Amino acid sequence: MSLQTTAPTKHDFRLGFEEPPAEVEVADLPVEGALPEWLTGSLVRVTPAKFEAGGTPLNHWFDGQAMLHAFGVDAGRVSYANRWLRTKQLESIERDGKLAYTEFGTDPCRSIFKRMALLFNPRAGITDNGVVNIVRLGEEHLAVTESPLPIRFDRETLETMGRPEWADEIPGLLTTAHPHGENGELINYALELGVVNRCYRFYTLAPGGKPRQAAEMKVHEPAYVHSFGLTERFLVLGEFPYVVNPLEVVRSMVGKPFMEHFRWEPDRGTRFHLFDRRTGRLERTFEAPPAFCFHHVNAFEDGDEVVVDVCVYDDPSIVEALYLKRILAGDRGSASPPRLWRYRLDLASGSSWDEQLTDIPFELPRIDYARRNGRPYRYTYGVSANDPGDWFNVLAKVDVSDGSFDLWHEPGCYPSEPVFVRDPGSDDEDGGVALSVVLDSSSGRSFLLVLDAGTWQELARAEAPQHVPFGFHGQFFR
Repeated sequence: MSLQTTAPTKHDFRLGFEEPPAEVEVADLPVEGALPEWLTGSLVRVTPAKFEAGGTPLNHWFDGQAMLHAFGVDAGRVSYANRWLRTKQLESIERDGKLAYTEFGTDPCRSIFKRMALLFNPRAGITDNGVVNIVRLGEEHLAVTESPLPIRFDRETLETMGRPEWADEIPGLLTTAHPHGENGELINYALELGVVNRCYRFYTLAPGGKPRQAAEMKVHEPAYVHSFGLTERFLVLGEFPYVVNPLEVVRSMVGKPFMEHFRWEPDRGTRFHLFDRRTGRLERTFEAPPAFCFHHVNAFEDGDEVVVDVCVYDDPSIVEALYLKRILAGDRGSASPPRLWRYRLDLASGSSWDEQLTDIPFELPRIDYARRNGRPYRYTYGVSANDPGDWFNVLAKVDVSDGSFDLWHEPGCYPSEPVFVRDPGSDDEDGGVALSVVLDSSSGRSFLLVLDAGTWQELARAEAPQHVPFGFHGQFFR
């Protein structure tokens, strides 16, 4: 299948930015097609689902209040349930009709006295709205965002269980919602913005333990870091030139939305910092042309080279394009489409070069994480669009070895990221299925789509009783 060369018929995707009618629990959804016998477990996603506070619209897609959604699969049957993530931010909206904490693009109205108090304790002013991703640490299931305030929930009931005690030990004011998992531990990044220490940090976290520092690098004006790479030897920090004065980040917790303080400085270029995972030492820094990035795809070592694959934009205009008013008006502005890009970093010479891996727009990447993360790989799965100005309406499988791709598209349908689930009986890298929650704008409902990851053909779908708002990430738990 190839991308359309003419503009497709426009369907109304705006339902994906509306609050669902209710919390529901359905034990047996209607299923079309046949689910693999080996597929048992649950796909849990978190999405923005409330886009106003006391009748006042929130500004940015990333500000929407978090709702959990679970599609359970067992013996060919599919269930669905959704529940609000009961955060302090949501409680404030319901109790007072307004935000109490700073979101990505919306700042609460605070008195001058509260603003002054937060200058001495900015962590108390940031949101606990875990709207970006789902993470498992041992037996804990967590909804996370870019603040160091993860929220625990029960995987079976989706009941909110509060913040873990170790969260207070995360060594920074900002972190990522994309930690890596290895040998039962989490590896993550945090930005420290103290009066003396201003630095990038990496830390590890074991079940039942506390965060332990793994690497550190002092920084004068930090970049926005949404994710990072990991190889068998290195932590890979991509420093893209969307930067902020550290004092402005602190002020953003008490006066302005977080994102409004960052500025684009392309003359800095992009830098990749490689930290030795064993010693924490900064091994080498590489320079590359300026770009902006949310998501790393994978990284691995190839002889003397470190290969880093990411989804890049020409600049951070995409951040502005995701204001809700602009999304709903279909105004993408100058935002470029996301491109699947590869950087090669030569440890021997210190040089780097880069290339585009495929011709189609590509975002929200997934891989066979358990077997391929940090290692050479061939396939990645993500979302794309028929036209660069469209909302994501295509599921794409890309072969990074030659740039070829397979696509799934259905008119009026808007898929979420395709989560790869491995067939335990297959040794093939693409032996398994890809699961995506798809909004059908014609029916006003969403369905769980199951694609054969090898052929990229539909195996089955199960329709939920209502729509699932557009979101970012989720995980499949067996």
